[in-house]
Amino acid sequence: MKVAVVDYGMGNLRSVAKALEVVGFPEVSVTSSKEDILSSDAVVFPGQGAFRKAMENLKSLGLIEVLKEVILSQKPFFGICLGLQLLFERSHEHGITSGLGILPGEVRLLPTSVKLPHIGWNQVRISRDSSLFRGIEDGEYFYFVHSYRVVPQDERVIASVTDYGTDFVSAIERENLWAVQFHPEKSQKKGLAILKNFLEFVKAR
Repeated sequence: MKVAVVDYGMGNLRSVAKALEVVGFPEVSVTSSKEDILSSDAVVFPGQGAFRKAMENLKSLGLIEVLKEVILSQKPFFGICLGLQLLFERSHEHGITSGLGILPGEVRLLPTSVKLPHIGWNQVRISRDSSLFRGIEDGEYFYFVHSYRVVPQDERVIASVTDYGTDFVSAIERENLWAVQFHPEKSQKKGLAILKNFLEFVKAR
C-alpha cells in the first residue's frame, strides 16, 4: 500500500512523510511525479506558504488536473493546512486567486482583531460524527500555523471548527476527501491518531 505525499515546493514534506511512516503506512513516496500520484493507493496534500505561489507551482508541474482526477476517482485524499485551502474555488490572499475548485467556497483572512498569523495550539470542536475524528475527544488541542481560513458554501462538509477571533472551519470531510487546517504531523499523539484514522480508512477501501 503506497501513499504519495505531493511535493510542489511548499512546506516541510519530510515531517509529514515521517509521521505517515510512524502510524504504519508501509510505503511513503514524496513525489511530484504524475505517474506516482496516480498509481498510489492514497494521496496526502500538505503545504505551507502563499496560495498564489502554490497554484503557480502546481500549474508548472502539471499537477492541477492530476489532483482533480485523483479526488474525483474517489481515491483517499488528505489535505493539510494550505492543502485544505487550495481545494476551494478562490482565495483572497494578495488579491483573488483561483484554486482547484474541488469544493465550493473561498479562503478569507482571519479577523485582524487577533494576532496574525495564528500560531500554536488551539482547541478543535467536532461538528459531527466523522471517520477523521474517530477516537478523538471533542475539544482536543492541535497545532496551527495560518492567517487564512476556508469558508465552505456547503456546510455539510464541515467536520470541526476552532475559535480564533471567530469560529473558523478547522477540518472538512466529504466521502474520500479529508482535509484539516491544523498540522497533524506537529500535533503529537492526537495528530498521529488522525493520520492513523486515515490509514484505517485507506485499508478499508
